[in-house]
Amino acid sequence: MNNCRNCLATIATASAVVMVSLTPAEAKVTRLEVLSSESVYDGKTFGEAGTYERINAVAHFALDTASERAAAIVDIDEAPVNDRGEVEFSAEVVVLRPTGEGSGTLFYEVPNRGRNLSFPLLNLSVGSGSFTVDDPGDGFIMEQGHTMVWGGWQTGLADDLLTVSLPVLENVTGPSREEFIFDDTESVSTEALSYPAADLDPASATLTVRSTPEAPRETPEGLSFQYIDERTVEITRPEGFDAGAIYEFIYPAKDALPTGLAFVATSDLVSFLRGNSGHDVESPITAIERTVGMGISQSGRFLRDLIYQGFNADEGGARVFDGAMPHIAGSRKTYTNYRFAQPGRYSRQHEDHDFPGDQFPFTYVELTDPLTGETDSILAACEATNTCPLLMHSDTSTEFWQARASLVSTTPDGEALEMPDGVRLYFLAGAPHFNGWDGESSESPVCVYPTNPVSVAPTMRALVVAMEAWVKDGTEPPASVYPGLEPGTLVELDALKLPRIDGTVPEPVPNVLRVMDHGTTPPTAGEAYPVRVPTVDDDGIPQGGVHEPFIAAPLGTYWGWNLRDEGFGEGGLCGLTGSFVAFPASQTDADSRRPVSVRYNSQEGYVEAVRAAAEDLVDENLMLAEDVELVIDGAPTFPTETPTEKQ
Repeated sequence: MNNCRNCLATIATASAVVMVSLTPAEAKVTRLEVLSSESVYDGKTFGEAGTYERINAVAHFALDTASERAAAIVDIDEAPVNDRGEVEFSAEVVVLRPTGEGSGTLFYEVPNRGRNLSFPLLNLSVGSGSFTVDDPGDGFIMEQGHTMVWGGWQTGLADDLLTVSLPVLENVTGPSREEFIFDDTESVSTEALSYPAADLDPASATLTVRSTPEAPRETPEGLSFQYIDERTVEITRPEGFDAGAIYEFIYPAKDALPTGLAFVATSDLVSFLRGNSGHDVESPITAIERTVGMGISQSGRFLRDLIYQGFNADEGGARVFDGAMPHIAGSRKTYTNYRFAQPGRYSRQHEDHDFPGDQFPFTYVELTDPLTGETDSILAACEATNTCPLLMHSDTSTEFWQARASLVSTTPDGEALEMPDGVRLYFLAGAPHFNGWDGESSESPVCVYPTNPVSVAPTMRALVVAMEAWVKDGTEPPASVYPGLEPGTLVELDALKLPRIDGTVPEPVPNVLRVMDHGTTPPTAGEAYPVRVPTVDDDGIPQGGVHEPFIAAPLGTYWGWNLRDEGFGEGGLCGLTGSFVAFPASQTDADSRRPVSVRYNSQEGYVEAVRAAAEDLVDENLMLAEDVELVIDGAPTFPTETPTEKQ
């Protein structure tokens, strides 16, 4: 069993542990250890919800390897079983439940790398590198009266993150592939391996280097490696490659895990807590009438993958999530249900470009892929069992560049799609991948432009309220606002008209997607899908979506992409931070954008423009009326001197 560690540090004594058991069947919660239960936030009340209580627990599961549910899990036949032929595993769980009048909604956030991101996004709390619910922020989710739950699904994380504990597949060995981009100028680097090496003979492994994902793999003089131990490799870098070079290490690995059980753990935990039949364990929460699942970035991809792989139906065929909100997932799924899976990896234009988890299908409409001939949909499995959730899919500008989001709203040939009645798509135009409300623009030695500070919290808060009304009483949410659903809102790269800044027009390249054969190591690339991006206005700001007030009334150009700087894989997309390039103070031939001085006559005039943009979003039900003053209070200071991008 994987005990709750630092993340469950409120455990008082071992005597606080409560265990409830049952006779397990094909796939269900078999035991719940309630490790501690205590009032939180110093007894603060949140409207009719009253105070909140935190429960720390470990959920134990069993899955019959002969069941239909097990058949979907890669390598499940290699897992050790108990005397009933079941695989046993467990997950760390944290629950926040109201002590007063709850809403009846279980709000489940799939942890992102073991962390809670819903609080920084929705509660405006300060983010953390560990799992924490200690800072309630402004208590937005609590004020809704929701019961909040997080359950571990990923292995190999630090002690202060929520994890799942899976059995080791001792008889499984095979190739595992690592990719390292150091982004520094050191000559020797030490890196951890995702799985232990099965053979420490260097001749059984290969190390290559290339400057870009598309460049040929090389083994130049000066490139070498050595094992420090079965979990650690030391790489010596050759001359002639910059800090952004890509090092690929392929080695024989052991101790594989049935990582697809992550879907079972999430599905069965929510099924159990919402009161679906087939679970005889006494749940610590009651009066749950509906469930909403949210996943952010990695966990948004996981949520799409869970639905795609059929796990929004529990063992008895009941629906798990009534509503699902995959946020900033783009067209991708996850690298989870594979042999020697690495769920932390995901394709970007420069990093981890050709790892699994990004192949067809991409969208919620059944299509035939013109490149592979396959016919499929993210919703195919749940449509077959009548267990599809109402679904809100939201992306920022970053996902159109790094996550091929155009494939969510269009066919691979570029034809506009009509979403099913139960699906909404929202594009948060000009925003970066993820910021909390405390985001600020900053510079990095790796990227050309300052980062994009915008948070999409105001719109996401409104969408959470809209989702609650949708699943509760069928109230229609705002209509989809997403490029590609209407003709002319997406363009090929060569038709994109970006402004001139500092004397040049930037030339970003989106993350190209090819049909990949992952049966070879490394994978074999096939034909490329066309990837399109949103049109832009004269300032370069993306069109065809929801504009947060600071983007609708801009002080500069907001992009979801940035560029790698000289010495760091120059010209490639730089991470997920996006860019903010302030408008010039006065008109200049070096910058085609209008100066800030002709846009607003004062700080007061700028704030009024922000207010008007916020009130427009309120009228469209894409911002809550009570959040207008929050936005006004957070408005940046009107510049008296305009900075330029990094030289």
